[in-house]
Amino acid sequence: MTKGGMESVEVFTTEGKGRGLKAQKEFLPGDVIFAEPAYAAVVFDSLTHVICHTCFKRQERLHRCGQCKFAHYCDRTCQRAAWLNHKNECSAIKRHGKAPTENIRLAARILWKIEREGSGLSEGCLVSIDELQNHVDSFGEEEKKELRTDVESFLEFWPQHCQQFGMQFISHIFGVISCNGFTLSDQRGLQAVGVGIFPNLCQANHDCWPNCTVVFNNGNHEAVRSMFHTQMRIELRALNKISPGDELTVSYVDFLNLSEERRKQLKKQYYFDCTCEHCKKQLKDDLMLAVKAGESKPSADTVKEVIQLSKDTLEKINKARMEGHYHEVVKLCRDCLTKQEPVLGDTNIYLLRVLSIASEVLSYLQMFEEAADYAKRMVDGYLKIYHPNNAQLGMAVMRAGVTHWHAGLIEAGHGLICKAYAILLITHGPSHPITKDLEVMRVQTEMELRMFQQNEFMYYKMREAALKNQKIQVMPEPSNENAPSLFHKKE
Repeated sequence: MTKGGMESVEVFTTEGKGRGLKAQKEFLPGDVIFAEPAYAAVVFDSLTHVICHTCFKRQERLHRCGQCKFAHYCDRTCQRAAWLNHKNECSAIKRHGKAPTENIRLAARILWKIEREGSGLSEGCLVSIDELQNHVDSFGEEEKKELRTDVESFLEFWPQHCQQFGMQFISHIFGVISCNGFTLSDQRGLQAVGVGIFPNLCQANHDCWPNCTVVFNNGNHEAVRSMFHTQMRIELRALNKISPGDELTVSYVDFLNLSEERRKQLKKQYYFDCTCEHCKKQLKDDLMLAVKAGESKPSADTVKEVIQLSKDTLEKINKARMEGHYHEVVKLCRDCLTKQEPVLGDTNIYLLRVLSIASEVLSYLQMFEEAADYAKRMVDGYLKIYHPNNAQLGMAVMRAGVTHWHAGLIEAGHGLICKAYAILLITHGPSHPITKDLEVMRVQTEMELRMFQQNEFMYYKMREAALKNQKIQVMPEPSNENAPSLFHKKE
């Protein structure tokens, strides 16, 4: 079954897993299998005034809708593009007196679209909204209570003159949002800023070691070249060579967790038991729990003690980060690493988590040499665990490369930036803002590396002079959030 620009994939049904997507032709790493605009999407409640409600880019100054005073846009281009979806919402917000929560707003946008177009197949969609999984039958008591609250709030917001929908169908829509809402990120891909429904993407099944990745592309309304160049959309991109007939899979969770933890998370959030090869065979678990080898191998009790200490310290670190006490974070990391290093192996996830936080916070505090050392060890561990074309691996390698560059370690910095660029070309594509930024860094570090190789002394002299003449560059403040996960699940 193919439809409107989706000729390269087909929907199929499998025993135990329900519907899935299959490739209709061969794809190579980095190929865009399909691009899909959102069926409906909204900005998170906490960010409605700093994120454009059309393209989801973070902007310094946004234009506010003069009618409802709620929606914000980059400029008139984005405001005009939003009007079809905002028109009903605008008058409903004015009538209601305030904007409801993101879940209510998203459900309302979906139902207004159904009112306009019907609930059958939309153009370019492989399945209709009616056919999407809602998992309402699997909800626990707490989730059912939240669902009832959402439905009640929705009915208060939904105007009387609009088409009226039955309680069961409204509940179905909220179930679809809960299970299939896709996280939208800002233009740098670092912060989750909204949630959208993408019916085609919803058909891709999970695998902990997938052959595809999903990237959110905010589009470019200045380049009026074609629909998919100008419109906000998700892109499903191939990570490996994919043959015709292969199932297309994505990962719903970060791989950097033990198989048991991933399975628990998937069961809790998405209501299925993961049967992928990596979970069944617990592949890479041995690396993620590695302990120091050799003659003085630590005892099982010592390992248990250090892992418990690591868990407790990570909780303290998160609290200190939330409060912005970054020097306290560094102290906690250093103390924890002193206890971890004689006991845990280089790929142990508890060691890697502390190395990651330490390198990020030390970079922010301009302590680049120490940060670079931790970042290098983190990347060496990640390279043994992650899929070679994993987006989170690419971002971590990029961060390590920038840290080495700031530390004046130009050879290692350039090497890491090149490695990150190769990964992100596949996961994000050449036109994504992050890849473009990396390309600029790659060219700059290559030029500096040539200078360094010709005359080391002169390179450091020029670098010293350049640093004196420019304002000290402040690294982005460390975020306490994890990288945006694929699907947005209301906690």
